Amino acid sequence: MLEGLKIVEFATYVAGPSAAAVMSDWGADVIKIESGRGDPTRRTFAGLPHLEGNPVFEFENHGKRGVVLDIAKPAGREALLRILGDADVFLTNVRPAALRRAKLDFESLNALLPQLIYVSVTGYGLRGEGADLPAFDQAAYWSRGGVAGSLTPKGHEPPLCRPAMGDAACALATVSATLSAVIERLRTGRGRLVETSLIRAGVYSIGWDMAIQLKWDRLGSQRTRKEVFNPIQNYFLTKDQRWVGIFPRDGRDDFSHILKAIGMEHLAADERFASERARAKNVAAMVEALDEGFAKLTLDDIGPRLTKADLVWGPLNYPRDTAVDPLDEAAGCFVDITDADGVSYRQPASPARFPGADDGPKRPAPKLGQHTREVLTAAGYVDAEIDQLIADGAAK
Repeated sequence: MLEGLKIVEFATYVAGPSAAAVMSDWGADVIKIESGRGDPTRRTFAGLPHLEGNPVFEFENHGKRGVVLDIAKPAGREALLRILGDADVFLTNVRPAALRRAKLDFESLNALLPQLIYVSVTGYGLRGEGADLPAFDQAAYWSRGGVAGSLTPKGHEPPLCRPAMGDAACALATVSATLSAVIERLRTGRGRLVETSLIRAGVYSIGWDMAIQLKWDRLGSQRTRKEVFNPIQNYFLTKDQRWVGIFPRDGRDDFSHILKAIGMEHLAADERFASERARAKNVAAMVEALDEGFAKLTLDDIGPRLTKADLVWGPLNYPRDTAVDPLDEAAGCFVDITDADGVSYRQPASPARFPGADDGPKRPAPKLGQHTREVLTAAGYVDAEIDQLIADGAAK
């Protein structure tokens, strides 16, 4: 779908590289520019020598060509500009102040390459006091963006962010924003600045909560299982220690279907549970009664019954469960890849597929500097010039 789109990625860690990896799956030619030390994600498992390979770096960087340049050196910066000469997109998550010092900010590049789409991925946006603050998704998306607060019941400790969870949300925003700018350029012939941030992705991720907060200046806190407003919209533990989530729909008598599924129809006659209002007043008792029913059944027992009743439900999967869940498999959640060392294994797939099209990884993640010569040659350098760049430490 994106064949012919050239993206130059000058980014590290996750949100920026992940967005570029998705677009490479969809056919874009992505050139990853790194320093001599390489993207820090290359060293994620450096302290665990007993583990082979690096599935995290592979996930964020498959499909790309790798180039090493030292842009602090004039020759290295010039090489980057020559690579950008026929590029469509420059994607970076380097802090704005550092980009300005290197004259790689939007204004500088736009003056030289007005057709170039400049994509900036930051923690806190390009304006205000946070513009140059260092940020990971744990800080900007999860903490300051309000996600952790929305998930923390009153009086409880906050949950910790899973690795790169907020980065993934920001990456998807970056993909859609980048492609919107590509469409705009078809009409105008000019590039533009595209801005995404971890904090904005976080606020959008809890859009319902934030919409309520902004409109009414109040929001009910996250509640525990025995404090929820609707006791049947909950998780229940099965005999084989699997949590099952039940999510009722408006306008259906899901309560009676749940009771039938767990063989506890007699609870419908209990005055404490006879109506939604009564159940809302007796949440803890209702949850305890349903717990008793679910505890007598395994996931394999209860799952088909819930499905037959057309209930919205799902098992609480850990990654080990998701990896073998047939619904995940059918949805195309995984893809087979072979890394640069020739080792084959499975990876999470990009979040959309295009039936009939080649929409998966096109090549493994590059070794550090693997394609420097190839890319510089395409940018117009001859062998002697490339040799000199390498000898001077401007390339590797």
